[in-house]
Amino acid sequence: MSQIKSIKPNHTGTKVIFNNPVLERLSRTHVAVPITIFVGIAIGLLYIAITRSNFKIYTIITVFIAGWLVFSLVEYLMHRYVFHMNTNTKIKEKIQYNFHGVHHEYPKDKDRLAMPPLVSLTIATILFFLFQLIMGDYTYAFLPGFIVGYAAYLFVHFIVHAWQPPSNIFKALWVNHGIHHYKDHERAFGVSTPLWDYIFRTMPKR
Repeated sequence: MSQIKSIKPNHTGTKVIFNNPVLERLSRTHVAVPITIFVGIAIGLLYIAITRSNFKIYTIITVFIAGWLVFSLVEYLMHRYVFHMNTNTKIKEKIQYNFHGVHHEYPKDKDRLAMPPLVSLTIATILFFLFQLIMGDYTYAFLPGFIVGYAAYLFVHFIVHAWQPPSNIFKALWVNHGIHHYKDHERAFGVSTPLWDYIFRTMPKR
């Protein structure tokens, strides 16, 4: 069973995770920092795909969209099976709390609504070389879609915690994430899109 079920949300203050001040500072970031970094990287990679490859523009667009969709699936699976894993050992409890439990405990802490840029950049670099091995030059269209999907996730995650919900179709993103935090931790794992919650039948019960 996930320990997150027993965490009571605190809407004020923050949580110190690391006693080391350098590590503690590195664990925090404003969401605008990684979004700016990753959108910039995506633009650069797309420029290479357009100017230095033989791909047609429709191929680049199709592969870009595929990358975005794959990220949305990864987002769902990570949230469901890693961040809400069965914490049957002390090590798993500590990992889960530091990666996600602290967010459920302090959901309004704006400095911890995004993975620190250093960690994100490391993962993105690893993915670049992994995708290169698998798909070659298609990486220059696929990885931008993937990391733009991540930037979109960061933006949506930030606004659903920091802003009031709008009176339009996007209000469902606020409602679903609110249900995930405060009513049912085993539903609404998708943040940037409810697509995979529909497919895997984890949409909140109305």
